[in-house]
Amino acid sequence: MILILDFGSQYSQLIARKIRGFGVYSQIVPFNTSLDEIRALAPLGIVLSGGPASVGEKGAPRVESGLLELGVPILGICYGMQLLVHLLGGDVAPQAHSEYGRATLSVAKGAEDDPIVAKLPDATTVWMSHNDAAVRLPRDWRTLASTGSCPQALVRHRKLPLIGFQFHPEVHHTAQGQRLLQNFVVGVCGAKRDWKMTDYIEQAVDDIRTRLDAAPRGARIVSAVSGGVDSTVMAVLLHRAAGDRFMPVFVDNGLLRADEPDAVVANFRDGLGMNIKKIDAAKHFVRKLKGVTEPEEKRRIIGREFVNIFFRDLRKNDFLAQGTLYPDVIESVNVKGPSATIKTHHNRVPEILQLMKEDRVIEPLRELFKDEVRELGLKLGISRDLLWRQPFPGPGLGVRILGEVTAARLEILKKADKIVLDEIKAAGLYQKIWQSFAVLLPVKAVGVMGDLRTYADVIALRAVNSVDGMTADFVHLPWDLLGRVSSRIINEVAGVNRVVYDISSKPPGTIEWE
Repeated sequence: MILILDFGSQYSQLIARKIRGFGVYSQIVPFNTSLDEIRALAPLGIVLSGGPASVGEKGAPRVESGLLELGVPILGICYGMQLLVHLLGGDVAPQAHSEYGRATLSVAKGAEDDPIVAKLPDATTVWMSHNDAAVRLPRDWRTLASTGSCPQALVRHRKLPLIGFQFHPEVHHTAQGQRLLQNFVVGVCGAKRDWKMTDYIEQAVDDIRTRLDAAPRGARIVSAVSGGVDSTVMAVLLHRAAGDRFMPVFVDNGLLRADEPDAVVANFRDGLGMNIKKIDAAKHFVRKLKGVTEPEEKRRIIGREFVNIFFRDLRKNDFLAQGTLYPDVIESVNVKGPSATIKTHHNRVPEILQLMKEDRVIEPLRELFKDEVRELGLKLGISRDLLWRQPFPGPGLGVRILGEVTAARLEILKKADKIVLDEIKAAGLYQKIWQSFAVLLPVKAVGVMGDLRTYADVIALRAVNSVDGMTADFVHLPWDLLGRVSSRIINEVAGVNRVVYDISSKPPGTIEWE
């Protein structure tokens, strides 16, 4: 087992996910976990994650004294590397310019034989996300690789099993990230590759049944389902574990894509054999969102109203199940360490946080990423077509309409979004793209239609590729495809006279606009 000490990085669970991908079990614990607890877990190796703090500032997170003397290989990533350097007497300082995004890592001459860079090319692309950096290494450390702006990008102790990466090997955009992590986990730590997704299913089913068995008689597991990949996989897993004691509820909040509600109900009843309950609340949500333009407030309202309606079916002793994934959790609240809050997630509203305090929330997917959920779904027998549906946000079109959400604006976006998906599918790109959708902007633009001046809405197109949702790049869609989408939207959707394409990555942007 490889243990990860979380210092609040947005990518901590991604490290665990990559390690599990090698067939090696990995577990995350808070950075301040005691030395006795760490010894009891008996890890073969330890990873110190990144984090938002600076090692020299007052109150910066530290590890317990003695961790570096365990004799266990330790890999520090970003803040983790800076902490190793700082604790052993080196210097870490802010850089003149922060470094975010791609950089070229060059392996130092004479370092090729070190096991941490085994089978690595002389130069490779890595993903940087830092302001501070090591400017002087401690005694007995050596530099194995550097970038143009970071001389100490990959370092290790000459005698102790201590290694530091200033970049993030866990993100998809570090070209040899898998190799580097595997070199540490298998090459340096000697871990066996014997962990499987079926182990996860067995453990999850056992945990769910154990909680039900300990609950008062008649307790059920009630879950809101949307028809998306996450909620569907969760529902099948819960149905396998709880049988008739699991009740799926579909709340139609009016913020779904065109024709989506009927398709969801049909899939659960006919395709999956579950007795789903449908609640029609579309008009209610539009009323509650009237006049609201601030993104966080919209998310809070959508989450709160969803809870208010859904909770009518939740009895006193019932459990609430949610299809929350780790990217949703880490962007919303501090999980294991002091991570920064990016945006409020609909599964983390106060009412649900209260249920969590009562230990009445079941989230069997909360430690997984989207690609793992799809793998889990395949193991559960769910069709590939359903599993490779593109992700759709919990708050739905409410966070793809920038500005006020109204029935009229919803109708515009639904029509535009359908055109986007129809054309993406017709081009054979739907399952090759992580997400593709339309966004209705809160601005109007001047246009000319039929020799008349127009002042109408603007639609933004968004198409990104990602592996796990934590980082993403925009897709280089063919010009002719963009042209067809633009032409169809302008001609077929009344009230729109301009279409633009979003070419930002994550980070610095997020995949959704709100």
